[in-house]
Amino acid sequence: MSKLSAEILEESVQGMLEYALTEKKRNFLETIELQVALKNYDPAKDRRFSGTLRLPNIPREKFSVCILGNAKHIEEAKAAGLDCLDATEMKAMKKDKKMVK
Repeated sequence: MSKLSAEILEESVQGMLEYALTEKKRNFLETIELQVALKNYDPAKDRRFSGTLRLPNIPREKFSVCILGNAKHIEEAKAAGLDCLDATEMKAMKKDKKMVK
Protein backbone atom coordinates (compact mmCIF):
# COMPACT_ATOMS: atom_id res chain seq x y z
CA MET A 1 0.00 0.00 0.00
CA SER A 2 1.32 3.38 -0.94
CA LYS A 3 1.53 6.08 1.70
CA LEU A 4 0.97 8.71 -0.99
CA SER A 5 -2.24 8.51 -2.99
CA ALA A 6 -2.36 9.41 -6.66
CA GLU A 7 -4.94 12.14 -6.01
CA ILE A 8 -2.74 13.94 -3.47
CA LEU A 9 0.24 13.73 -5.81
CA GLU A 10 -1.75 15.10 -8.73
CA GLU A 11 -3.18 17.95 -6.63
CA SER A 12 0.32 18.87 -5.41
CA VAL A 13 1.77 18.96 -8.91
CA GLN A 14 -1.18 21.03 -10.18
CA GLY A 15 -0.69 23.44 -7.27
CA MET A 16 2.98 23.88 -8.12
CA LEU A 17 2.17 24.48 -11.78
CA GLU A 18 -0.48 27.08 -10.96
CA TYR A 19 1.91 28.86 -8.60
CA ALA A 20 4.65 28.84 -11.24
CA LEU A 21 2.34 30.25 -13.91
CA THR A 22 0.58 32.94 -11.87
CA GLU A 23 2.61 34.19 -8.92
CA LYS A 24 6.23 33.34 -9.68
CA LYS A 25 6.51 33.71 -13.48
CA ARG A 26 10.04 32.94 -14.74
CA ASN A 27 11.65 33.75 -18.06
CA PHE A 28 12.98 30.23 -18.54
CA LEU A 29 11.63 26.69 -18.71
CA GLU A 30 11.20 25.26 -15.22
CA THR A 31 11.20 21.56 -14.41
CA ILE A 32 9.74 19.51 -11.59
CA GLU A 33 11.68 16.57 -10.21
CA LEU A 34 9.99 13.72 -8.35
CA GLN A 35 12.02 11.22 -6.35
CA VAL A 36 10.55 7.99 -5.04
CA ALA A 37 12.25 5.82 -2.43
CA LEU A 38 11.25 2.16 -2.24
CA LYS A 39 12.00 0.51 1.10
CA ASN A 40 12.70 -3.23 1.33
CA TYR A 41 12.70 -3.58 -2.46
CA ASP A 42 15.42 -5.40 -4.40
CA PRO A 43 15.08 -4.68 -8.15
CA ALA A 44 17.23 -7.71 -8.99
CA LYS A 45 14.78 -10.11 -7.31
CA ASP A 46 11.41 -8.40 -7.56
CA ARG A 47 10.14 -7.29 -10.98
CA ARG A 48 6.90 -5.58 -9.90
CA PHE A 49 7.91 -2.23 -11.35
CA SER A 50 9.12 -3.09 -14.83
CA GLY A 51 7.78 -1.49 -17.96
CA THR A 52 7.86 1.64 -20.03
CA LEU A 53 5.90 4.85 -19.92
CA ARG A 54 5.27 7.15 -22.84
CA LEU A 55 5.12 10.79 -21.81
CA PRO A 56 2.18 12.85 -23.11
CA ASN A 57 4.44 15.81 -23.95
CA ILE A 58 7.86 15.82 -25.54
CA PRO A 59 10.40 16.89 -22.87
CA ARG A 60 12.65 18.69 -25.35
CA GLU A 61 12.07 19.52 -28.97
CA LYS A 62 15.68 19.03 -30.11
CA PHE A 63 16.81 16.04 -28.10
CA SER A 64 19.58 13.78 -29.37
CA VAL A 65 20.34 10.30 -28.06
CA CYS A 66 23.31 8.01 -28.58
CA ILE A 67 22.90 4.38 -27.57
CA LEU A 68 25.92 2.74 -25.89
CA GLY A 69 25.60 -1.02 -25.89
CA ASN A 70 26.49 -4.46 -27.12
CA ALA A 71 25.77 -5.96 -30.57
CA LYS A 72 22.09 -6.63 -29.83
CA HIS A 73 21.44 -3.07 -28.67
CA ILE A 74 23.41 -1.63 -31.61
CA GLU A 75 21.22 -3.54 -34.08
CA GLU A 76 18.04 -2.31 -32.37
CA ALA A 77 19.31 1.28 -32.36
CA LYS A 78 20.23 1.18 -36.04
CA ALA A 79 16.80 -0.28 -36.87
CA ALA A 80 15.21 2.63 -34.98
CA GLY A 81 17.47 5.16 -36.73
CA LEU A 82 19.34 6.25 -33.58
CA ASP A 83 23.02 7.05 -33.18
CA CYS A 84 24.89 4.20 -31.51
CA LEU A 85 28.36 3.18 -30.34
CA ASP A 86 29.83 -0.10 -29.16
CA ALA A 87 32.79 -0.69 -26.82
CA THR A 88 35.46 -0.60 -29.54
CA GLU A 89 34.20 2.72 -30.96
CA MET A 90 34.13 4.22 -27.46
CA LYS A 91 37.73 3.12 -26.82
CA ALA A 92 38.80 4.74 -30.10
CA MET A 93 37.19 8.02 -28.98
CA LYS A 94 39.04 8.00 -25.65
CA LYS A 95 42.05 9.91 -26.97
CA ASP A 96 40.22 12.26 -29.36
CA LYS A 97 38.42 14.93 -27.30
CA LYS A 98 36.87 16.62 -30.33
CA MET A 99 35.20 13.38 -31.34
CA VAL A 100 33.76 12.91 -27.83
CA LYS A 101 31.93 16.26 -28.04
